[in-house]
Amino acid sequence: MTTSAGMAPSLAGGLPRSLTERTNVGPERAFKAICLLAIGLPLLLLLALFGGALVQAWPRLGWDFLTSYPSRSPDLAGILPALAGSAYLMVLTAAMAIPVGLGAAIYLEEYARPGRITSLIEVNISNLAGVPSIIHGLLGLELFVRVMRFDRSLLAGAATLALLLLPMVIMASREALRTVPRSLREACFALGADRWQTLWRVILPMCMPGVLTGIILSLARAIGETAPLITIGALTYVAFLPDSLSSPFTALPIQIFNWVSRPQPGFHVNAAAGIVVLLVLMLLMNGGAIWLRTRLQRRIYW
Repeated sequence: MTTSAGMAPSLAGGLPRSLTERTNVGPERAFKAICLLAIGLPLLLLLALFGGALVQAWPRLGWDFLTSYPSRSPDLAGILPALAGSAYLMVLTAAMAIPVGLGAAIYLEEYARPGRITSLIEVNISNLAGVPSIIHGLLGLELFVRVMRFDRSLLAGAATLALLLLPMVIMASREALRTVPRSLREACFALGADRWQTLWRVILPMCMPGVLTGIILSLARAIGETAPLITIGALTYVAFLPDSLSSPFTALPIQIFNWVSRPQPGFHVNAAAGIVVLLVLMLLMNGGAIWLRTRLQRRIYW
């Protein structure tokens, strides 16, 4: 006891001073200040932009604006066809992109063997995630509008946005699948489960919070895309609601672009109101993704 008690001061005294005392905290404080600045500036910019748009749009925000059709008179114009078109687009895009993207992620992570072909596919997926959205619009124009003869319809717009979302859905799903420990797979195999049972009953429930979060965030990006829809020829003035997959359509970003390009000040107020509605939808989708991930993660016990 005497020996161990006597060793403690000697060990502490033998350590370098830099490990026992914080003599130089200036760089650490500077780094924290830079990090806080990096967080605060984008938030302040977002609040400034949102606040400016909200102040300008406040006279037009109301139920009539959400339920009215476009008009030549700024005071009577609304965003109902654009709002319905965006909703239809998101539903169709999710129905196309989620099964294909999730299936591709499961195959690459659980079934594909390492090799040149697998590496080539992974590299191409990563590259497609960084391709500008207008390139996807040009591809959709040639493939869906001209070759497959979907014309400038709701189906062509949804298929084009699905091409845009596929790389992001695949990458987000793969990252979520990698969070499941390998030991859980081996435990399932040891208990006699086959690969499909392991995937369906263990892996997918465990990684579902990450998968859903990535999908919702991808859809939040897609709802604000304008370039692909303009490229395939979506209409800027629609005075009716889409009634089928082959109907012409418009969307919130295109309607906002149409109002901004007009010289009358009243349409600029309408554009600001449309921007506020679009930002609220995007924030709700992002908030929903965070809430859903937190709620589902509480049910997972490693």
